[in-house]
Amino acid sequence: MLRVFNHYIPTTLVLLVLVESIILYSSLYLGIEIRFFSVDDKAASIELLEPLNIKAIIFTLLMLISMTAMGLHTRNVVDDFSSMMIRLFLSFLLGLGLIIIIYYIYPRAFLGRGVFALALIISFFGVLFARTAFMRIDNNTIFKRRLLVLGVGLKGKLLEDQAAYAKKRGYEIVGFVDVDQREVHVNKENTLRIQSTLLDLCVDNDIDEVVLAMDDRRVGFPLSGLLEIKMKGIVVRDILDSLERITGHIELSALHPSDVIFSDGFTNAVSVSYVKRLFDIITSLIILLITSPLIILTTISIWLSSFGRDPVFYRQTRLGLSNAPFGVIKFRSMKTNAEKDGAQFAKQNDSRVTTIGAFIRKTRIDELPQLFNVFKGDMSFIGPRPERPQFVLGFEQTIPHYSLRHSVKPGITGWAQICYPYGETEEDTKNKLQYDLYYIKNYSLFLDMTILFQTVQVVLFGQGAR
Repeated sequence: MLRVFNHYIPTTLVLLVLVESIILYSSLYLGIEIRFFSVDDKAASIELLEPLNIKAIIFTLLMLISMTAMGLHTRNVVDDFSSMMIRLFLSFLLGLGLIIIIYYIYPRAFLGRGVFALALIISFFGVLFARTAFMRIDNNTIFKRRLLVLGVGLKGKLLEDQAAYAKKRGYEIVGFVDVDQREVHVNKENTLRIQSTLLDLCVDNDIDEVVLAMDDRRVGFPLSGLLEIKMKGIVVRDILDSLERITGHIELSALHPSDVIFSDGFTNAVSVSYVKRLFDIITSLIILLITSPLIILTTISIWLSSFGRDPVFYRQTRLGLSNAPFGVIKFRSMKTNAEKDGAQFAKQNDSRVTTIGAFIRKTRIDELPQLFNVFKGDMSFIGPRPERPQFVLGFEQTIPHYSLRHSVKPGITGWAQICYPYGETEEDTKNKLQYDLYYIKNYSLFLDMTILFQTVQVVLFGQGAR
């Protein structure tokens, strides 16, 4: 697992992106060689296409962005061949559209239809081959880091429950060691014993990392053993850090206030950032310009559906930064008497949703008016989704650390939205909070860009909509 701008990315995913970048970059040059192979004055023809390196970089970046937008660069790398083919095909269609727009805006970037077509075909099959090979070798042990867990109690059980998922993320849990003599909660078949020293156990099992997962570190803490393995180059991590790397969220049951206080994170997101504000305004303006025809069409459709009797927009009180209330603006997707019995979560196949409302909720069109909340400064484009005061009061009493999500501005989309489906229970809210805390802890402009691009596939494939 590599940490890029505070964001944890599986090593195998980084390698895959590098391989795809080489394929995309090289495909343009290969397309030129094929296109002008039989031309008499080949050098002169190629010279007309200069600067090739800049054009190749533009081509590579646009295609990588398109693939990211289609969900091909998520933590859960698509491992189903048919699903991968659909997403890959759609990403190349999107890339084609983006490149045509670039050609229109900046004609000097034009490559020629023949070269461009050949580059697309070569890169498509090249990426397809690379991803097929990746799916076969991803589970190979050369990509795995072997973990030894110290602790067999409740915290050890948290890691054991994530063993299968950890393996997909590049971690293999070798075993659990009982060091604090507590009640055993992990499978006894997965436990190991220290016969001589902790170092010998690590060497015998080819351990790369040791995870501290003891329920009570005051009992049986192997200080000398940990110092010994640390000096031999074996990484020692806390369970919270390991779970964060594996799952992409912060495990609430393992989080203590001291973890927040002494962590090197949780500072960038909560500080006033003019860069983030500029990002919010520019991103919202671009999306508003692109979607303006859709906004106008939706406005007319909702108005006509009730012959102008009911409002087109819906304003609802939500809590934002520092628990300050504000009115979030959305397209009305429910009947006007939807909450006659009080506030409640939207459910699947909710009878309160109108016919047009079902479509705009599924496609997230109903969220577009929130761009004006971003312009106003009540919201950021990226951040935890704002929640209603009626629900927040209860959540803060039953879900630990829930109030931390109000240390940043809420957003139209966020890390929880691309990683977790729509929630309609308190348990779902708790799980989404774990992703929100990951975002707050590891905030960077790079993470915002990652969420922005991956939101496209969430909208396109209707993930988590109600």
